[in-house]
Amino acid sequence: MNCKGKNIIVTGGSEGYGYGMAKKLAAKGANVWIVGRTLEKLKKAASELGVSYVQGDVGNPADWDRIFAEVKTVDVLVNNAGAGVKIAKLAECTDTEIERSISTNLTGVLLGCRRAAKAMAERKSGLIINISSVCSHYGWPGFVTYTAAKAGIDMASRALYTELRPAGVRVTVVTPSWGATNFSEAAGLGPNDPKVAGQMMSPDQMGDLIVQIVESPDNLVFPEIMVQPTVQEIIPF
Repeated sequence: MNCKGKNIIVTGGSEGYGYGMAKKLAAKGANVWIVGRTLEKLKKAASELGVSYVQGDVGNPADWDRIFAEVKTVDVLVNNAGAGVKIAKLAECTDTEIERSISTNLTGVLLGCRRAAKAMAERKSGLIINISSVCSHYGWPGFVTYTAAKAGIDMASRALYTELRPAGVRVTVVTPSWGATNFSEAAGLGPNDPKVAGQMMSPDQMGDLIVQIVESPDNLVFPEIMVQPTVQEIIPF
C-alpha cells in the first residue's frame, strides 16, 4: 500500500501521537481525517496540518457512523484516541471513571473496528492499526483499568486479524511506552521530566512508524510492534 491518495482516519489526531501521525501521513500524500471531541483543537490542528476533521467521541456509536459517512471509503483506520482518565489505585477510582476509561480506551476502538472491518472485508483490502500501550504487557500500581483496556485492545486485535485475514485485511497493534505527549499531565501525574522528555518517543517519530506500517508490503502483516525509548528502564511486575 502507498499512502498517496489513501483515505486515512486518525482518532485522537489533534495532539500528541495522533498529531504526529496525521502530519507524516499527510506529507506522504494521504487524505487524512483527524477525529476528536474538542472542536477548537480539531480546527486548529487541521489548519496547521492541511487535513480534514470530524468532531466525535469514539465511545459514541452514532459519532462513528458520522465519521464513516463523511470519509466514505476508508483505506486505513488508526485507532489512536485514548485517555488515562484517572491514574490511581482502583479503590480510589469512581465507577464513572472506570466506565469512562473503558469506553474511551477499549469500547471506542471496537466500535471503530466493527465499521472498518465490515467495509474493508467487502472490498477485500484495508488496514487497521490499533494503538495500545506497554501497560498491556506489564503491571504498575494505579493503572489497573487503563491496563485492562489496553490489554483488551491487544488481544481483540489478534482475534480480529484472524477474522479478516481471509479477506486480505490486515490488523496491527502498535505498543508504545514513554512518549513526549501530554498523557502524564492529562492523567494527573504531572509533566514529564524535562531531563528525559527529549529522549522519549516524539509524535513525529510515531508518525514515521505509522507511515512505515501503512507502506509495508501488502503480503506481510505485523501483528504487534512494541517500541520504547532506551532511556526508560522497565522493572514492573
